[in-house]
Amino acid sequence: MAVATQAHAAIVDAYGRSQQRAVIQTTVTMERLWKRLAAADLSGSWLQGLGAAMVRAVSAGQLVAASTGQPYIEAMVRMDGLSNDYLEQAARVDARSFSGVAADGRTLDSLLYLPVIRTKTLIGGGLTLQEAMLAGQAQLLRIAASEVADAGRGAAGVAMVANRSVTGYVRQVRAGACARCAILAGRWYRWNADFQRHKRCACYGVPATDARPGRHVNPMSFFNGLSRAEQDRRFTIGGAEAIRNGADIYKVVNAGRSTVTLDAYGKKVVATLEGTTRRGEFFQQMRREAEQRTGQRFARGRADVEQGLPRFHLKTPRLTPSEILRLSEDRDELIGMLKRFGYLS
Repeated sequence: MAVATQAHAAIVDAYGRSQQRAVIQTTVTMERLWKRLAAADLSGSWLQGLGAAMVRAVSAGQLVAASTGQPYIEAMVRMDGLSNDYLEQAARVDARSFSGVAADGRTLDSLLYLPVIRTKTLIGGGLTLQEAMLAGQAQLLRIAASEVADAGRGAAGVAMVANRSVTGYVRQVRAGACARCAILAGRWYRWNADFQRHKRCACYGVPATDARPGRHVNPMSFFNGLSRAEQDRRFTIGGAEAIRNGADIYKVVNAGRSTVTLDAYGKKVVATLEGTTRRGEFFQQMRREAEQRTGQRFARGRADVEQGLPRFHLKTPRLTPSEILRLSEDRDELIGMLKRFGYLS
């Protein structure tokens, strides 16, 4: 069975760099065009040619990003010693079909005009012209970067679907990935799974085959490869400290998805709703502890309720890792609380 080699890694890295170049080149052009808009007449200067120039710039970036998808997939398959297997008349990915249109299907001009609307709204709301223009530019660059990257991912995804030698793909997480992407590092997906991404997501898929199912990249490897400052920035200071002390990286990241501020333990604390539903791990942990403490078994379902067993009601707020860090006075207490609230096991 073939395994991932330095040659495989070189192909993946070259593809990643090509995608990054397409994004950078496009955003540089978009920034230059944005600065040419007439502040006194944003809509007028947009309609007099700058809007069309922006559409052409993003379309060109999309085409560049999309054109490298199929060669990348085919090179990986060949490196595995396999043949690229296509159905007759379904062997070519049309990169042009990923250019000139937004990922959600709308026209690029309507999407790229949104920063102009935002800028005018901010000016009307009291921001200075400079502040509003900078905000509009930031939105424009986010949109352009996302659309170019999505075109690249879309073309590569189609290439993987068309090439029957590809069995799936592994999520490749780039150095600039956020915490949400980091916990997906190395996850395997079937060949027809849509690529989950957020705005300006820089991740992409590495094709897998029967000869090379995919090299799993543990999210902790990604975390450990970051400097302490980067760990704190991406995972929050409290979250990163919890992970460094052995907390489950998945639970720490997911805990930040939905938080509330409550009055508990005699003070205001920040708690998470993650894991607190009846099927959640924290809820079940608290129910087991209550059963051990009281000797009372609580209902698991409707049948248990009909037999007279009481339902368990969660009364303990689940603190976030950051809140635990704030409240802990020493490392032993920190570790104990991380265990108590389900981040360590």
